[in-house]
Amino acid sequence: MKILQICLKPPFPEVDGGCKAMHVITQGLLAKEVDLKVLTISTPKHPFQKDKMAKSYLEKTKIEHVFVDTNVKPLGAFLNLFSSKSYNLERFYSQEFEDLIVKTIKEAAYDVVLLETFFVTGYIEAIRANCSAKIVYQSQNIEHDIWELNAKKETGLKRWYLNFLAKRLKKAEIENIQKVDGIVPITDADKERFKVLGAKVPMLTVPFGIMLSDYKYEAPHSGNKVFHIGSMDWAPNQIGIKWFLDNIWDLVLTKNSSAELNLAGRRMPAWLKSDGNTNLNVLGEVDSAIDFINQNNIMVVPLLTGSGMRIKIIEGMTLGKLVITTAIGAEGINYTHQKNIIIANSPEEFANAINYFLENEAEQIAIGKAARELMESDYDNGVIVDNLIHFCKDLLSK
Repeated sequence: MKILQICLKPPFPEVDGGCKAMHVITQGLLAKEVDLKVLTISTPKHPFQKDKMAKSYLEKTKIEHVFVDTNVKPLGAFLNLFSSKSYNLERFYSQEFEDLIVKTIKEAAYDVVLLETFFVTGYIEAIRANCSAKIVYQSQNIEHDIWELNAKKETGLKRWYLNFLAKRLKKAEIENIQKVDGIVPITDADKERFKVLGAKVPMLTVPFGIMLSDYKYEAPHSGNKVFHIGSMDWAPNQIGIKWFLDNIWDLVLTKNSSAELNLAGRRMPAWLKSDGNTNLNVLGEVDSAIDFINQNNIMVVPLLTGSGMRIKIIEGMTLGKLVITTAIGAEGINYTHQKNIIIANSPEEFANAINYFLENEAEQIAIGKAARELMESDYDNGVIVDNLIHFCKDLLSK
């Protein structure tokens, strides 16, 4: 099978969850000896870093990129108000990148074009016009749902504008899911949302898969280090951490004054770096997410908005950590509350859970072990990619 994978940002290096989700698909397809080529947009936030890519990766993926300035521009945003298009989608459109796509699909006959995320669905028409490949849309989120939830957290003009963007996104998502041959959502919940939005094409849930060999499971240990890791230029992470600091951390320190909260992630906002909370360490971007997770004990993921699957939770569970998160944060994971993860949806539930496990270290370790076992049984990337390949073959047979 010959597959063209089109990405909204370089899947490697894996600087955030979105990159990881694309990269594991790339790794899985190459491991199954699929003839693969990768095309990607590079952006100011996600530049193409050839020097960080192994020679074997460059050769196997035959990766090419085009730089697109996706920064929000006041004039462009204003003019977009008078069009019917989604500004979020427009920011990722480039004639140069479209020309590269067309050149690529004319040079070789691909069986499947895999569109990684909604933001590259703006190239569907060009693909359709120049090849007969099946187009599969791989979704990491229902994008307009995130923007609607973010809007609810704002007031005034900002709330109006975010709602405006969300409506345009919804319209574009509804239109574009009608143009593809198959949809691959990352969770069953997203699959059901696509049905509600009118999707009629075949769908297969493809969760984030783990290359278990990349996640060495160290001897389990407990301790007082509470932590969070995630890209802080993603609004749901900022909203969640602010909620945690405003409503939960003091409740933890009241009972466990020696507890530490360690925060890591790209693009830490200035307000967080200057936060004066007790026992708070804001580390910013770390060299190794795996090392950071292994050095800490209780992972907190206080997500209040978002859809899709939280990849950092999968990583934390794979490394045997006790994870405390909201029902939104755990969406898409085949978890069992109090067996392999802890669900807490209010400040009191969150604080009580943290305090309980700080004081009951044997149970902290036991749930972390059960989390690792769940990852080994349900999230092996080899099995997940096999399912994706079979899905693509079924589309080709129709």
